[in-house]
Amino acid sequence: MPLVLFDIDGTLTHSQAIDGELYLGSLAEVFGFTDVGSDWSAYRHTTDAGILRELFESRLGREPSASEVTAFRAHFIEAIAAAAARTAFRAIDGAARALSEVEQLPSHRVALATGGWSDSARCKMRSAGLDYDAFPAASADDAIARTAIMRIAVERAGARLDGRPRGIVYVGDGVWDARACRELGLPFIGIACGDAAERLRSEGAQAVLADYSNLGAFCDALRRALRRV
Repeated sequence: MPLVLFDIDGTLTHSQAIDGELYLGSLAEVFGFTDVGSDWSAYRHTTDAGILRELFESRLGREPSASEVTAFRAHFIEAIAAAAARTAFRAIDGAARALSEVEQLPSHRVALATGGWSDSARCKMRSAGLDYDAFPAASADDAIARTAIMRIAVERAGARLDGRPRGIVYVGDGVWDARACRELGLPFIGIACGDAAERLRSEGAQAVLADYSNLGAFCDALRRALRRV
């Protein structure tokens, strides 16, 4: 049975900008790290855990300790929760319906693979009216590399399906998503518009849509991508 893997920030929720802002603020408040580059595509692993490790290695010459990761994660997730309490996150247009429709198709299943930590992802999705725990999922809790996170999500989906999915397509919004798909040999559908959409196409996206408001177009893109598997 084919599996559709979804990223979260920028793919299911309009949260990438505030997420990045709060991540940078937490770095300054917890560790005093300022002048941190916000071009996430420049990091070796564009995940919450991977960026933190790379900054520690470049600035302090070591990996963060478990207690330092815990302290930073708690501060960041508290900031995300406070932001959600002030103003609810919005779902990408049509995202709730797309998740529901694809999951209910007799021939497809859905899983989540996010570079964020699970508590952060759960909070943002809940705020946007989506349910993180309704699907098999993997996050930065599970691995530092996005490719490893994607593999774990596939394994967890396979456990629910009683076997590895017959075909896999990934839906994301970042060049890091496209690059991870290329490394894993997976078809990639982008969610973006304008210059960001062109960049995803240049990185090998098989289709790029602004959102899921045209569900038929999204399902057509899925079918075309899965035919190439």
